[in-house]
Amino acid sequence: MNDTPRADHDHDHTEPPSDLELRVKSLESLLVDKGLVDPEALDALIDRYEHKVGPRNGAQVVAKAWTDPEFKAWLLEDPTAAIESLGFTGRQGEHMVVVENTPERHNMVVCTLCSCYPWPTLGLPPVWYKSAPYRSRAVIDPRGVLREFGTEVSEEVEIRVWDSTSEMRYLVLPERPAGTEGWSEADLARLVTRNSMIGVEKAKSPAELDQT
Repeated sequence: MNDTPRADHDHDHTEPPSDLELRVKSLESLLVDKGLVDPEALDALIDRYEHKVGPRNGAQVVAKAWTDPEFKAWLLEDPTAAIESLGFTGRQGEHMVVVENTPERHNMVVCTLCSCYPWPTLGLPPVWYKSAPYRSRAVIDPRGVLREFGTEVSEEVEIRVWDSTSEMRYLVLPERPAGTEGWSEADLARLVTRNSMIGVEKAKSPAELDQT
């Protein structure tokens, strides 16, 4: 077992300056005050891209890998090209690495210095992914972080933590849940969540899907 985090790639960037975040917030407040932006509509738009549009792209990638061995091999060998073949391209998705969860290894992703994230496949990064506690604790205590997400990983399973950078962005290929033999790609994609592609959770089981 090896819980040693992987941080092989240097970051060439730093946190966005605090005044930039203030400018964005000020601009948002100004637009809302002038009635040019409906805050509820803005929240709905952000929620859509954070939880629905982006992660659905990644879910299609994972579901195809689960059902198509040739695509899976391509995805692991040349992730950027394989993902582009499904039409998911764009800035911050140019240099992809896909790491596969297996019964012997569980992968999770962090960006220790900022919030590098594969937008074309996962949408907007969640707030917790960008937070200092996650960025530090994912490296120091990955099992503890997983437990906080409700994810129990056996002590016999190796945990690998991958550090995303501007040059290399990671996507976790979750294990295919048991009891899904014969499922279509569309049905399988419903089991794949954003968090499972970051690695803090596992893909949903069929029973969990029935509860939603």
